[in-house]
Amino acid sequence: MYEILKESGRAKRGVLHTVHGDIQTPVFMNVGTAAAIKGAVSTEDLEQIKTQVELSNTYHLHVRPGDQLIKELGGLHKFMVWDRPILTDSGGFQVFSLAGLRKIKEEGVYFHSHVDGAKIFMGPEESMQIQSNLASTIAMAFDECPSSVAERSYVEDSVARTYRWLKRCKAELARLNGLPDTINKKQMLFGINQGAIFADIRAEHAKRIAELELDGYAIGGLAVGESHEEMYHIIEETVPYLPRNKPTYLMGVGTPVNILEAVERGVDFFDCVYPTRNGRHGHLYTNQGKINLFNRKYEKDMRPIEEGCMCPTCRRYGRAYIRHLLKAKEMLGMRLCVIHNLYFYNTMMEEIRDALDGGVFAAYKKDKIFRMGQIQREKQ
Repeated sequence: MYEILKESGRAKRGVLHTVHGDIQTPVFMNVGTAAAIKGAVSTEDLEQIKTQVELSNTYHLHVRPGDQLIKELGGLHKFMVWDRPILTDSGGFQVFSLAGLRKIKEEGVYFHSHVDGAKIFMGPEESMQIQSNLASTIAMAFDECPSSVAERSYVEDSVARTYRWLKRCKAELARLNGLPDTINKKQMLFGINQGAIFADIRAEHAKRIAELELDGYAIGGLAVGESHEEMYHIIEETVPYLPRNKPTYLMGVGTPVNILEAVERGVDFFDCVYPTRNGRHGHLYTNQGKINLFNRKYEKDMRPIEEGCMCPTCRRYGRAYIRHLLKAKEMLGMRLCVIHNLYFYNTMMEEIRDALDGGVFAAYKKDKIFRMGQIQREKQ
């Protein structure tokens, strides 16, 4: 069940009650594709850096080690020793990202595995079965993510198919949740809105999926090549047609500024690989903007990544040492950077929730964006 605790314009401050604990929203979900955060980040680390929800990938876990094996071992929570909520995506994004390895039909999608080339078929029922085996807290509906530059006629056909697939997902998950050997019989289902950058297709699809009374609703198919302005416009045109009394999840987005702008427009769930991917390459988020530790000027800099940051990295290590580790290709360097970036994101979400609670979100957003542009302004 989802409760709205506070509102500021379209922005929502809420809580989603789940079988694995409450999720305070707005929330950033930390991406652990193959049941681990890239960069040698442990479950204990996730607890320390204020992670509420871990996100894993249905397709990747199906390919390796296999969802059936994970079910035999007691489900994904037990497998990765994590007792807080987990969201699993549906495998639908791989329909987009593995374009050269798949064929889309009404029944589902035919893949070739990116690991060994083996043939894989995944449709709505298969995606739900895999996610049920994983026993995640929230399952995502199986969809197609059309390219942002796809022709209108293609997008219309794709969205119509995604809607038909969603109804099949809902029926199949209801069936699976009723089986005696299902690990998580209270698994939630989020539907996904698609429509590329056609606002009218997005709005119509949002209206149709809203009628299905799902546990939550996602906006998919953004941050895949369109401009930030186009993305914000689509959010503005879509969110009003999604149920306000359910969580709204913007998939794969984004930068800290993207998140602040989307919260203002009514979004309350986020995920993105930026903090982990950038961290592994020495690009670090601070309240003054992003820094690149490979820059020579940090060679003798003994200060923490950010003064006053309470993450495990900043409490102990300096920029010069972390820079050395990265240049020496020591895994510890990547780990320390990823931990800092995820802590920064999770703390920012905490600040957003506090600002909404206090009725000062607009002022907080304006100040945060201004401060995060400081390093960029100094360069000019």
